Amino acid sequence: MVNVAIKAAIDIAGSQQKLAEACKVKQPSVWAWLHGKKKVSAENAIRIERATNGRIPAYEIRPDLAVLFPQNVEKKTEA
Repeated sequence: MVNVAIKAAIDIAGSQQKLAEACKVKQPSVWAWLHGKKKVSAENAIRIERATNGRIPAYEIRPDLAVLFPQNVEKKTEA
């Protein structure tokens, strides 16, 4: 199964190699993230967020780290 957030990040970066360079890892690591063979570290989740100009937030990559990457949700109040 393909990781949708990583796939989107690859599409934004232009290739697995370009995302790897932005994250200071080798291309096989990006492939492993994409195919769920390896978890993205917290540090690399932040690098992906930066490499995509915030379009892929770290909390989408690592929702299990909600304490580190809280989801910014604006709550609408009814008047």
